[in-house]
Amino acid sequence: MSSLLLGEGCPSPLLGRGEASLSFTDPPVDAATPPHAALNSPTQNLARDAAQQAVKPALTAIPPAVAEALWRGDALGRGTDTIWPSGFDALDGELPGGGWPGRQLTEVLLPQFSLAEWRLVGPSLRRVVADGAAVAMVGPPKRPHLPGLMHLGLDERRLVWIQAQAPSERLWCAEQLIKSNAAGAVLAWIPQAAPEQLRRLQVLAQSFEGPVFLFRPLSARNDPSPAPLRLQVTVDIDWALDIAILKRKGPAHETPLKLASIPGGLERVLTPRVTRPSQMRPVVPAVPPVQPVPASAEPRLAVRSPTLSETGSDASRAPSALALFPELTDVVGRADPAASSAGAGR
Repeated sequence: MSSLLLGEGCPSPLLGRGEASLSFTDPPVDAATPPHAALNSPTQNLARDAAQQAVKPALTAIPPAVAEALWRGDALGRGTDTIWPSGFDALDGELPGGGWPGRQLTEVLLPQFSLAEWRLVGPSLRRVVADGAAVAMVGPPKRPHLPGLMHLGLDERRLVWIQAQAPSERLWCAEQLIKSNAAGAVLAWIPQAAPEQLRRLQVLAQSFEGPVFLFRPLSARNDPSPAPLRLQVTVDIDWALDIAILKRKGPAHETPLKLASIPGGLERVLTPRVTRPSQMRPVVPAVPPVQPVPASAEPRLAVRSPTLSETGSDASRAPSALALFPELTDVVGRADPAASSAGAGR
């Protein structure tokens, strides 16, 4: 009689004569597994693994030279060997190296040219001019204002203005200046450029000791760029610059910076209220209260419209800009009508 082997081979009467017998055996044990390892408790298995880890050699410490050169992605990268402070402490704290880097491109995106370029990079160029180097301007959209640049501390003898109109001419001039290392800093207004053209400038800038600023329109924000540092600059109503760092060597910059930057010379002219236009409120003219009509009054059949001579023209009734903002009278240099009338009465 055939038998069914269960476990250690216990016979079973369920199979008939002539039927094949079945047997169940334990799964094969790996040769590297210790005997009866599967029968150990979880605590015993953890203790065995800990003992095996203790046998492994400990990791050696990283040499100091390698540790200094190691950069982690969650920290700001080290700048180049040449750094120029931007003149804004808040901005220097967010830039790799603590200032504008040399030997690479710095791309600045603007909604409109000739609004914030000099207010952003002007303070850092004082050191370049003080060292006796020249500042080359390639294709500025407007004629540089020499008195304003001198107010920033830039010597007019160290300023070079290259008037180039076509984008290809501007790229060629910037390339020659960077390649020959003929200036201490290069400022180029590039409205249009292909990625390969910018990549060529970036390769050449690695041998240029000074900073290289490329001013481009805000529409190029989504275009690929090889510049290691990219910023977006907009002008705030309170004479401030809103800075958004789009690309840098380090973690992403999420909170925009607000830098107080009044154009040169105006801080001595503007009053404290005018330096904060957002806090100024228009003076609303007083409206006489409406007299209620008594209920017993008889209704009028016709109402005569006032004539133009009685009411005056629309222009005379409309409040002027100086009436809405009296603070502007001191700024534009006009006499205050209220002050003059008060003086005449005395």
